[in-house]
Amino acid sequence: MYKDKTILITGGTGSLGKALTSYLLNNHPELKKLIIFSRDEQKQFQMAQEFPPSEYKQMRYFIGDVRDKERLARAFQQVDYVIHAAAMKHVHIAEYNPEECIRTNVDGAQNVINACLNANVQRVVALSTDKACAPVNLYGATKLTSDKLFIAANNIKGWNPIRFSVVRYGNVMGSNGSVIPFFMKKRMEGALPITNPEMTRFNITLEGGVDMVIYALEHAVGGELFVPKIPSYRILDVAEAIGPECEKRVIGVRPGEKIHEEMITESDAFNTYDFGKYYVIVPTVPPQKLKEHLNMEKPAKVPGGFRYNSGENSNWETVETLRELIKEHLYPDFNV
Repeated sequence: MYKDKTILITGGTGSLGKALTSYLLNNHPELKKLIIFSRDEQKQFQMAQEFPPSEYKQMRYFIGDVRDKERLARAFQQVDYVIHAAAMKHVHIAEYNPEECIRTNVDGAQNVINACLNANVQRVVALSTDKACAPVNLYGATKLTSDKLFIAANNIKGWNPIRFSVVRYGNVMGSNGSVIPFFMKKRMEGALPITNPEMTRFNITLEGGVDMVIYALEHAVGGELFVPKIPSYRILDVAEAIGPECEKRVIGVRPGEKIHEEMITESDAFNTYDFGKYYVIVPTVPPQKLKEHLNMEKPAKVPGGFRYNSGENSNWETVETLRELIKEHLYPDFNV
């Protein structure tokens, strides 16, 4: 499905965008083009040093903002697949700059949908977040809205065979602004700031995030929201794994933060199926093609009252497994 195809990644200079780029170039050299669409010229310049067009003939770098409809229309010409990763994602910054967050995460999502429909894109995968589930902050609310827009786009495509799907996952280990790189810097000061000792989060590696996006790109029939089965970690275990000798200072929860994150609520459970490696949340009224897919695959529905919460998970990272993951995926020279 990749031969002579063009893939565009919005927000492609982010951690997941770069990991996807590496995966696609290494595993699918038969791609025609891989377009990185983002608004930060410095990040594009840096990424082009890692993936230079002179060496990787498929690579294209396109400066643009998902808020800009005309620029999207130009960028999406003759694009086959779109992975939408562009977003404002820092919770406290979104709380302080709500209009900017809405313009990027909601208006930008609708702009991407319209551009895909107009350009006859074949498949679209949008990236979500655990914070979109029962949101308590503006970032989560905008991402929930974005999820709804992408799923509902399957209802307005008409004759167009395009497929829209969403992937929702927890914290990407080592991504820009995430807790592990932050703690790695802070441990040199001898103290690690803890927002709340009870806090838990879902955890997924960059490789796991890439696998999930590729799975959705290759297998979605349209209308699915994919949720991976992944472990949780306790914030105190992360602190102990990185800085066992460091003081752990409790500083309080930041505005808009939860103690535990959810990826599936009890309300979602009515429309959630267990596909083995992933859960899939489907719309209340699924598109016909998705109905046929469910009838053919016959996945098990999750039981009533089911919810997928980072604090109630049955799968946990330990201090030891966290250290192994940090060394394997992020900092090869890491030692405590």
